[in-house]
Formats: sequence, C-alpha cells, structure tokens
Amino acid sequence: MTTTAMQHFAQLLQRYGIDTVFGIVGIPIVQLADTMVANGIKFIPCRNEQAASYAASGYGYVNDKPGVLLIVGGPGLIHSLAGIYNSMNNRWPLLVIAGSSSQSDIHKGGFQELDQISLLYPFLKFTGKLTPDNVDMVTQKALNHCIQGTAGVSYIDVPADFIESEKPLEGNDYIANELPMILTPKKCGPDPSQIKEIVQLILHHRDNNILIVIGKGAVKNSHEIRRLINKFNLPFLPTPMAKGIVPDSSPLNVSSARSQALKTADVVLVLGARLNWILHFGTSPKWNAESIFLQFDSNPETLGDNNASPGADLSVWGDVGLSVTALMGELERQSPRWKYSGVNQAMREKIQLNQTRLLEKEKVGGAQLNYHQVYGTLRPLIDDYRTILVTEGANTMDIARVSFPTDVPRRRLDAGTNATMGIGLGYALASKASHLELDVVLIQGDSAFGFSAMEIETAVRCQLALIIVVMNNSGIYHGENNTGSDLPPTALSKNCRYDLVGKGLGAHGFFVNTLSELSKSFQQAVRLSRARRETSVINVIIEPGEQKQISFAWQNKPRL
Repeated sequence: MTTTAMQHFAQLLQRYGIDTVFGIVGIPIVQLADTMVANGIKFIPCRNEQAASYAASGYGYVNDKPGVLLIVGGPGLIHSLAGIYNSMNNRWPLLVIAGSSSQSDIHKGGFQELDQISLLYPFLKFTGKLTPDNVDMVTQKALNHCIQGTAGVSYIDVPADFIESEKPLEGNDYIANELPMILTPKKCGPDPSQIKEIVQLILHHRDNNILIVIGKGAVKNSHEIRRLINKFNLPFLPTPMAKGIVPDSSPLNVSSARSQALKTADVVLVLGARLNWILHFGTSPKWNAESIFLQFDSNPETLGDNNASPGADLSVWGDVGLSVTALMGELERQSPRWKYSGVNQAMREKIQLNQTRLLEKEKVGGAQLNYHQVYGTLRPLIDDYRTILVTEGANTMDIARVSFPTDVPRRRLDAGTNATMGIGLGYALASKASHLELDVVLIQGDSAFGFSAMEIETAVRCQLALIIVVMNNSGIYHGENNTGSDLPPTALSKNCRYDLVGKGLGAHGFFVNTLSELSKSFQQAVRLSRARRETSVINVIIEPGEQKQISFAWQNKPRL
C-alpha cells in the first residue's frame, strides 16, 4: 500500500513519539489534522492560537519531549508567536507546524500569504519547508534540533499543495511496519579540572554561608541534586518553578527566609538557574555584594551572564546531573568525611518566624476574603502528590509561590522566565492532557482569566477536567473601591460572574463569598473532576486590596 506525502509525514511524527498536538485547524491544514488523528495522534482543538501555543509550550516542559502546535499560516502563525517566544526563553522543546500558501501562489498575494520561513529563521533552532522529497530529513532535523543541546523551537512549513497532493509517495510502504524511531538528547560531562577547583573553593569556605540555588533548568536532575543536598547537608533555595526538585518539606529548604538567605550567602552554587530578574541579577542589595556565584548549566550562554563574582571563571558547562555527580565524587575524594553545618540558627529562627507570620495572615480577615485566607483554606484540600498547580496573575501567583509548597518536581507551573500573562488555561490543558490521573488546579486572577477564558470550552469538550479558581478582586493588581464612572486603568467589573461564564461554556460554576463556601465548592469540584471528568470554575470574591502605588515586588530596587 502506497501513501501520500502528507500521510507519510503524519506517520513519521507518530513513530517519533508524538502523541498529542494542540492547535486550530483551517484550510488547508484541516486535512493534516484529520490524517494525524487517523494515525493515532490526539489532536486538541483550541479556541485561540495564543492559548494553543501556550498549551504546546507547557506540554514540552511537563513531558520533557517536544510539544507540537499545528496552526494555519499568516495570521494564525502571528497569533501563536506568544507561545513560540515563551518556549524560546524558557528553553522548552516545541515543534510548530503551520500551513502556507501553495508554491504556485507565492509572491502573487495568495490567501494569507506570509514568508514564514524568513520571519522565523533568525530566531529558531531550525526552520524547513516540506516537499515530497524531503519529508524524512526535515522531520528528523526539526525534532532533533528541538531537544539537542539547549532545548528550543523548530518550525516546519507545510505548503497547501503538499497537503493537497494525492500523488503516491513511492518507496515508503515500510513505514508502518518498522520499529519506533527514538531521538535522545545527548549529554556532556563537566571539565574535571573546574570541578576540582570548585571543591577546593567550597572547602576553603566551609565555615562561611554556602547556599544552593536550584532552577527549573535542573528539573530532570532531581535524583542527583537531592543526593548532593542530603549527603552534604547543604541549604537550598528553589526558584518558583524549581519547587519540588528537592522536597519543599526538607529542613534544608530556606525559601521561608529567602531575603535573609540571599543577603548572607557567601558561596552560591547555581544549578540550572539564570542570574536574571528572578534572582535579582546576582547583585546587591538583595545579595551579599561579596557573594561568589558558581554556575552549573547545560547552556553555555548562561554561564558568566550577570556574574561579576570571582566564581565566573569556574562556571561549569555540562549536564547538571553529570556535573552534580562529579562534584559529589570530588568532594568525597578531597574530604571524605566533610559535611556542611546546614541551616544556621539565625536562619532557622527567621524561617520559623516567617512561617508563623504566614499562618497568622491566613487567620486574619475583614468583611471580604483575601488571598491568604483563601490559600490557607485550599492548601490542606490539595493532595500534593496527585496535583499539578498552575498559578497566574501578579498577586495571585506571588502569594501562591509561598503558600503552596510541593515535594514533587514539575508540579508548580507559573508565568516563568517571561512573566507571561495568558499562560494559565494553556498550561492547565497541557498538564491534564499529559496526566489524566492527576488533579490539575488552575488558580488565576480575574485579569488573567480574561486572557483565555474561552478555553474552558476546550477543556469541557475534550474532557480535560480542570479545577479553575478565579481570585476575583475586581481589578488588575488590586481592585477599586470607587464605583463611580471615572475608574482607573486597573479597574475591572466589580464581582463579575465568572462562574456563569464557566456554566455557559459547559463547566460547573460556583460563586464563593465565604471560606465555608470555598471549602465545599472546591471539594465538589475535585469530585466532579475525578469521577465524571468535568471542569469547574470557582469564582472567589476577595477584597480589592490596599489602594497603593502598584509595583512589582520581584523587581523592587533601592531608591537612588
């Protein structure tokens, strides 16, 4: 039996392990989507290319293999640039497949004509246009480039005449009978001489404050990093999406005293994290001005970036897991019985004080609910080991980072490196599509909800049962007490009925004003998700918040 070029392409994707594709169809790629489905690939049709691109982007992170986005060309591709940029900056594997004008229509002003290769080529790891003669090569290169070295984005352009061609592709009858093809990311180990120097430096500073910072770039290396920290009793601080690489419940976790940990650190091992805005660029006053940063990363371009410390020359390029293993071996060789003193007394006291303050905030409330009360009520209702939690929105996300610890990697997704708004429902869809057996809880602000609320219908239609909690303070950052006509740009409709939006899109809707209502609604939403694969929207009315000048806490800088 012979196949067409389009059928061959779909079969190739399936054999390379592509099992799920997100996107929106239109002429001519609807035929390609149908062919994918016929070859065992699940297609999740979204309502907006931006949300679909975030879903495919998040899928690449959650599954550690390329997420795939299928869209129409021209405007469809433009709408999807948000997720493409998101994967580029977060260094997640993503394959974008877009339709394009027939070759015979190029330069004539064809339907939605856009030179997509030229648009994307300078920025992506690979771009290629399919022809009947190059299907195997382009598909292999695109997927391979996604995963090798620093993960990133590849693009395959599919012209309309390629899709519409009924001409048999000779010599490809064997495709369905061969074993699956496997693309495996290659690893490189660290420079042994640098590892030796780093160990000498660590031992020289054994009486100083040593801190390990863990980034999401080390999410695949949980086993090695847990061994390092536990064996040598080293305090650690995860960045937000690195939570769970080492259990947050560990007594060596100093997240609850983050500011003090940064300020007092003398030697900092940075594993798979960047010294960017999330880590205050590694500079004072947030950090000790004399801190020595030792960076470990598989991406060489990260090394030395924003690192003006003496440790910059000792930056280690290589797989983080292999590098950590080499570090442990060298520590044992140079000082067989050495173990660090752990979290010092001052830090332990600060951790206890801040944890007590958090619990006190969760008990205090006024006429309306607030973030801390809501999170304090939800936390014991969330089963950490069977829940992926996605958070989106400035205050919603920042407070959630403190309120919801986890002991499991890849269970906390948020705005990430780009601080991107709009990721919420896309990430939630990707998480549920990846792990149907887990609860997926999306907590987002009312502003964040507006970016992709129509994707509730996608979740309902595809039976991707989500639990969506909307923190509704009637505004962006904070709500507005003034109900007059002259409202500020941050104001949104007061007490807007997002629960009714959910109902209109086929989900269950709950309107919540009290902690009792919240507890009852959330537990019911979990039951509906597990037993009936149904989505729920819980609209939680909270106080507008303090009416003060808006600032982004993570980027607060000293006044000059």
